Amino acid sequence: MIAGNEAARIRRTLESVAEWTAEIVIVINDDVTDGTEKIAAAFGAKVFHETWKGFGPQKQSAAEKCTQPWLLNLDADEVVSPELRLEITNLLADEGRCRTHAAYSFPRCTFYSGRWIRHGDWYPDRQIRLWQQGRAHWPTAMVHEKLKVAGTIGRLRSELLHFSMDNLNHHVRKMMDYSDIFARQQAGRNIGALELGFRPWWRFVRSYLLRRGFLDGWQGYAVARLAAQEVFLRYAKIREAQVPAAKSAGKPGS
Repeated sequence: MIAGNEAARIRRTLESVAEWTAEIVIVINDDVTDGTEKIAAAFGAKVFHETWKGFGPQKQSAAEKCTQPWLLNLDADEVVSPELRLEITNLLADEGRCRTHAAYSFPRCTFYSGRWIRHGDWYPDRQIRLWQQGRAHWPTAMVHEKLKVAGTIGRLRSELLHFSMDNLNHHVRKMMDYSDIFARQQAGRNIGALELGFRPWWRFVRSYLLRRGFLDGWQGYAVARLAAQEVFLRYAKIREAQVPAAKSAGKPGS
């Protein structure tokens, strides 16, 4: 695991793995002040303090400190369901079967404003988080990092539980942060009508209609609506950053 100031929720995550994992390794940001490391230590975790390097590099640093033949990565807002725990332990108990693949994915289900979201862009949201030591690595992506696997990927059926958003305000703050990161990573890209007009519209239609987000009530609408807004913000912020440069390059009155 990696973690920042997560004292309010990391305990639930650790409780879901403490009784059946051989070791718990957590890389904690060196600016953490809320006692997250004390909670982790109470579960017997090996805790390392490091400067924040971005999600991908931070997770890779944690993985390199693990000593077991199989690794399971979790975020501090995720919980291994009893069903997923049983499926993983049964898999790893069968040495011949588990080595069929280099890594395994499983669906992730998010709890949002009082409802489990099971449609739209947020489900099944498969995550590749279980892998053989030495057969996968985390890339250098600052956000939305995906494990790179050297080999085939098997599929488990049980769900990882995700408690990502405390409320709508939390969702909006994360949306703003992620759009800022995207804009910095894509700085200088030429943004046209496709990105500003079509992409947000398509994101909403895909999530709410084609992937049946409407079956998740008003929460499904909120997920689709804010996802479309985030897409717009990503590209609008890139375009906005280009405006001063464009003006200074032109002649007065042109």
